[in-house]
Amino acid sequence: MPLTAHDLEIFQQQFSDYQMELVDGEIVVMSPSGLEPDEIAVEISRQLANWVRPRKLGRVSGSSAGFRLPNANEDVRAPDCSFVKAERLKRTTKDFARLVPDLGFEVVSKSDSLAKQRQKVKFYLSLGMVAGVVVDPRTRIVELFRPGEDNPTVLRDGDVLTVPELLPGWEMEIASIWAPEFD
Repeated sequence: MPLTAHDLEIFQQQFSDYQMELVDGEIVVMSPSGLEPDEIAVEISRQLANWVRPRKLGRVSGSSAGFRLPNANEDVRAPDCSFVKAERLKRTTKDFARLVPDLGFEVVSKSDSLAKQRQKVKFYLSLGMVAGVVVDPRTRIVELFRPGEDNPTVLRDGDVLTVPELLPGWEMEIASIWAPEFD
C-alpha cells in the first residue's frame, strides 16, 4: 500500500531532523547536499528573491519547502529553489503547497546524478511547471528546460539566464552563482 502525504507529515513529526520527500508512494530520506551545492542554491534563491519580492511577483522558496504535486500518488517534492507566481499562491501556508511551482531549480550534488536531476525537472514540467533548471557545479553548466522542447538550452559562464515568460526583465549571470573562492 503506497504511503500518502499524511503519512509523510507523521514521519516528519517523528523524525524532524530529517528532510524527506514522498515519491511514488515511498518516503525518501534526503541526505545533506554538501556545502557547494547549497551555496549555489542559496545564491540562486537570493538573486531570484531580490527581483521577485519588491515587485510582488510571487514566492521564492528553498529546498525545505514541500509541494504536494497533482500526480496520481500526490508526490511531495522539494526543488532546491522554486518560484510560484503571486496569483497562484496569494497567501502562504504552513502545509505543503498543493501545486507545481512555476519555476524550479535542481542543483546536482555529490550524491546526485545529472540524469536523476534532469528526470526530476522533466517530471515537474509534465505536471505543469513553466520552466525547470538543472545546475551542475562540476561542469559549471546550467540547463534550462521548457515543456515541449526536446533539448534544454545550455548555458555557461558568460551566458545569462532569463525566463521572460515568467519574470520579464529578470537576468541571472551564470558566472555569478558559483561558490566564491577566497584566494
